[in-house]
Amino acid sequence: MSSVPAFSTPAQRSVPTLFWVLLAAAGTFALTMGARQSMGLFVGTLNTNTGLGIASISLAFAFGQLWWGLTQPIAGMVADRIGAGRVLVLGVLLVGLGTALVPYMHTTLGLILAIGVLAAGGAGMAGPSVLMAATTRLVPVDKRGMATGIVNAGGSFGQFVFAPIAGAVTQAAGWVASLQTLAALSLLALPAAWVLRGSSNAAAGAGAVVESTGTVVRRALATPSYRYLCAGFFVCGFHVAFIATHLPGVVAACQLPANLGPWSLSMIGLFNIVGSFSMGWAVSRWRMKSLLSLVYASRALGVLVFVLAPKTPAVMLVFAAFIGLTFLSTVPPTAGLVAKLFGPANMGTLFGIVMVSHQIGGFFGAWLGGKSFEWTGSYNWMWYADIVLALGAALVHLPIREAKLPARAVAA
Repeated sequence: MSSVPAFSTPAQRSVPTLFWVLLAAAGTFALTMGARQSMGLFVGTLNTNTGLGIASISLAFAFGQLWWGLTQPIAGMVADRIGAGRVLVLGVLLVGLGTALVPYMHTTLGLILAIGVLAAGGAGMAGPSVLMAATTRLVPVDKRGMATGIVNAGGSFGQFVFAPIAGAVTQAAGWVASLQTLAALSLLALPAAWVLRGSSNAAAGAGAVVESTGTVVRRALATPSYRYLCAGFFVCGFHVAFIATHLPGVVAACQLPANLGPWSLSMIGLFNIVGSFSMGWAVSRWRMKSLLSLVYASRALGVLVFVLAPKTPAVMLVFAAFIGLTFLSTVPPTAGLVAKLFGPANMGTLFGIVMVSHQIGGFFGAWLGGKSFEWTGSYNWMWYADIVLALGAALVHLPIREAKLPARAVAA
């Protein structure tokens, strides 16, 4: 591959080639998301070793979902102003620290600190708002759709790889060693900070008018299409957090083999790679709001079929594969709509706010999953709620005012 930069910033700083940008962003997302999404494997073990109860442990995971979202607009704003590199370094270090401390926490507050504040906050700093903003800044406009799909697929690849690793290390050396391994692997993302350094505001050019963060946020929140996007992403967070946290518990409740839990999470990650790549390709050919409606409607149908089907290992793996196709495929069109509506200059901040809505949904998905099981002894009511919310999300994206694609883009 040529060492000539893909294009130059106004400051004439050497810009890494497309390959290195995507490797750094996708690799970071793979390592942080892989460690974070594999935490659900330890819910039962934590309950056995601490005696806190599934609901209390679910609260720590739910707080992590919320905090992961709340850190994103702040991290995005800082990255927009002073650069992504420093934010990513701090985030990766916190992921490693929080994950390593989990086995030593024996109270609900301790688990909230390790899982919900340190690990989740670090993953938020090194998460989609900063990574998508850096990618949008560093790649040409005509390649942004596929680039965001590739970065999103990185998170899926991390889940695909990390879940079996965590399961294998747990069987060989115990759950404490497994968590320490996840912590050490997450630190491999540190070199990516150098590749993705720089800020969106600096990339806008010295002569460009830079709006204050408050002005940008107020303008976005006054836009109905942006509010619809936030509402839809709330549902995505509910769905993703419930499944990532409680799918191993669903496997156990269905009296299926315990090793099916890690493999189901891994299957979600594998097929989400396919979904992310496909969505990255699709966003340059069809309107993104239509794609989002299709994804949410597909989720509702898939969950309904799963609820009605007999619970066998084959059904569980097929369901995980289907859900994987839609799991994080909402990210490229959602990020694309934010950039399309408001431009890339404040992408980190505005996409970060959308992620807050996503993670508020994630809080309720993770927490209510535990409470529902505690109250009823099953997860059925969570699946019913997921179906209704997914149908609502499919409808709420339809009024978004997105310009039609040029005829030549559709033809391409």
